[in-house]
Amino acid sequence: MTAIQSDNLTVKWTSGNLTVSSVSEFWERGVLSMSEGIEVIGTVQWELLLCQLACWVSCYFCIWKGVRSTGKVVYVTALFPYLMLAILMVRGVTLPGAWQGVVYYLYPDLSRLTDLQVWLDACTQVLFSYGLVGGTLITLGSYNKVKNNCYKDSLWLCLLNGCTSFVAGFAVFSVLGFMAEKQGLPVDKVVQSGAGLAFIAFPQAVAMMPLPQLWAVCFFIMLIMLGLDTLFAGLETITASVTDMFPKEMRRPWRREIFLIIFCLVFFLIQIIFTTQGGIYLFQLIDQYALNGAGVLVLCVIESVAVGWAFGAERMCDVVEGMTGQRPCLLFKLCWHYITPLIFMASFICMLLNYQPLTSSRGYVYPDWAYALGWTMACFTVVPVPIWAVVKIWTINGTLKERLLVLWYPAREPANSETNEDNLLNEPEMRTTSVSFHDTNYNENEMK
Repeated sequence: MTAIQSDNLTVKWTSGNLTVSSVSEFWERGVLSMSEGIEVIGTVQWELLLCQLACWVSCYFCIWKGVRSTGKVVYVTALFPYLMLAILMVRGVTLPGAWQGVVYYLYPDLSRLTDLQVWLDACTQVLFSYGLVGGTLITLGSYNKVKNNCYKDSLWLCLLNGCTSFVAGFAVFSVLGFMAEKQGLPVDKVVQSGAGLAFIAFPQAVAMMPLPQLWAVCFFIMLIMLGLDTLFAGLETITASVTDMFPKEMRRPWRREIFLIIFCLVFFLIQIIFTTQGGIYLFQLIDQYALNGAGVLVLCVIESVAVGWAFGAERMCDVVEGMTGQRPCLLFKLCWHYITPLIFMASFICMLLNYQPLTSSRGYVYPDWAYALGWTMACFTVVPVPIWAVVKIWTINGTLKERLLVLWYPAREPANSETNEDNLLNEPEMRTTSVSFHDTNYNENEMK
């Protein structure tokens, strides 16, 4: 490598036709100590391992007592990022060159709307942002009371999510505009999308600001809080599901705490491979295929069909009316029945047609076995659904047609019954929408 450009802000290096900033070099060679490829796992980076251990320990003690203690922690972990986002946005728009980035953000290139990949990226972002098909929204919603206004909560969730993304755009693109002016580059050439935006671009921008240490601390604390929030939701989803499946075993004293510590320990041990020199390649493979790939879209299709056709869009409207006293408008019914399944199906087909093999930012091409592993992980996100369907078909009585009809149409219960909540609480094997059902403080006598 030879130096080609240097100033008091950044240093750029070249290797062949590739130009790399000193910030990227520090991230890839210093922090991650990246190997040549996924074939070379290398050694464990002890700094990363200790950070991972600290994250799992922090998460465990934040959620080990149940959703009520988690709710108190979330007041900090959820609100603090908004405070930091506001501070960083105000700081960003006051930087020289920020207006260049804001203009680029507000006046996009409309010709890109003809690019199929743009729409697929938008679909992926929506799935991740709303936590669809992961069971998180269903689990957290099940802690509400039966008469909770889910109609209003859904609208507020969409509004808050969209506004957060819109405001965050000002914080990001104002900083990109500042970087573009300092480096003499167009805004779209400053950084690449992906993890580099958080761990390469913004630290590089922070280094150019006055009091860089202050802004760096604020930014990375915000990232930690966001990561913990995501981990809280995932762990609570798994814990609540296991508790609902085995209520008598899991509701005894200290069973939840023991289960969580075993679960956290197992996944900490599994994730040690991500702290190796080749761990970043495996992380990118999982992110591309298992978390944001075609498998997730297949689950979206299955879930939307289950809601709109098996449970029934009309019945869903009846349930919402029984809970809130307000019947959803026709648009909701059309979405549950037709629009949402068709959008997910079209997105799945387009993703397959537009498939591009994963490559790293430096042009590293994964070996064929790695792509096979990625598609295997994508399939494993879907495989439990048909396996569980076969198990349920096998374990109930009747002809095949009768079994399918029983499983396709769930048992009806009056959603507006005044005793519905009490009945559910008295039958722990049934799923409930009451906070009390998941409360680990209930003893066995209250369950009988």
